[in-house]
Amino acid sequence: MVFSFGIEHEVAFLNREGKLADFDSTTFAEFNQVVDRLPIYPNDHLQLRVGDAGIRKKRWYIEGFERFADSDEVIDCLSKGIEIRTTIHSNIQNAITELSDSFNLLCEVAAEFGFSPILTSFHPYKTSFAPNPPLNEYELKQLQTDPDDQTANIYMVTYGPDLNISVADLPHERVIDIGKKLTYYSPYIVPFSYSSPFYNGTLWEGLSVRTFIRTGKRPATLIFVQGKEQLINSVPALTKIARLPAEVGRIEFKAFDSCDDFSIYAALLALLKGLVIDESLPGRATVPDAELHKLSAKFGFDDEGIFTNAATILQAAEFALRDDPDIALLAPLKVILTKRRTKSHTLIELFKNLGSIEETLKCTYQT
Repeated sequence: MVFSFGIEHEVAFLNREGKLADFDSTTFAEFNQVVDRLPIYPNDHLQLRVGDAGIRKKRWYIEGFERFADSDEVIDCLSKGIEIRTTIHSNIQNAITELSDSFNLLCEVAAEFGFSPILTSFHPYKTSFAPNPPLNEYELKQLQTDPDDQTANIYMVTYGPDLNISVADLPHERVIDIGKKLTYYSPYIVPFSYSSPFYNGTLWEGLSVRTFIRTGKRPATLIFVQGKEQLINSVPALTKIARLPAEVGRIEFKAFDSCDDFSIYAALLALLKGLVIDESLPGRATVPDAELHKLSAKFGFDDEGIFTNAATILQAAEFALRDDPDIALLAPLKVILTKRRTKSHTLIELFKNLGSIEETLKCTYQT
């Protein structure tokens, strides 16, 4: 099997005042001065979608909710942070190296404008997003055509990665089957990434409020297919038509929380690769099990069912990668599972010591 890998990673920031830079406190122009200063690479457009509004011209772009006049003219973008996306790589380590380089460059430039990166996977203060001013008729019509956009109230307060993996020359039925498999096993593997223990200004009663609120309403996995006839009808969508040739056959895993240690992304990509190769795990689901994700979000590996299944899945991935050097990348996941300890546990302890969400978040991205 010939694999390709890519990563999309959303970065949230504190502003000069030490507050979260979000859609209420930060304009598109303020974030855009950062993106403007970052380089453009001539051939990226062959792999990275530019989009209609022209916001996505670079490896970095402003993630947000686009506002339209009463036509297809974009007049604003309510912004929640800056997303980094890597180009497509033939191995995991190169994707991680590019992500790290792009992240360091972003931080360097952002610092000049008073922005510092923080790790959060759910807005620690705002529980949902409502567009202001309210949507006009054109925008409401647009929303009806895309079920994903109807959950903007969720995605505008969540941050997380898309881990992208594809295998050359697999028939689309096989790719969709892999998507169903990853969707089924999602609640057991997402705790490896948990990093959202804050909600509405205080500690939440679990480990990942992002997973609790998001997964089920939004997909765990998205498969990019070539044509309409290959689409599967489901809500949330499991399949989507590729927007450029490089996207065809892409498996996009969307349910992990954000990580500030990129070696965890390397481990998670190796896990997904192992699950693609594996032939032993029978579970398949077209849409994520929302209730199981909620259980997982609250208790993580402290729930025996989640723990046992995660151990089985990790073993299956290890077995699948037995002759592959990427097996070594799984090491951090074994530590997390053995200790049953996620990033959220660290954040909870820091918060109990420091008494402030901002001070806690300032301790992320330290390495």
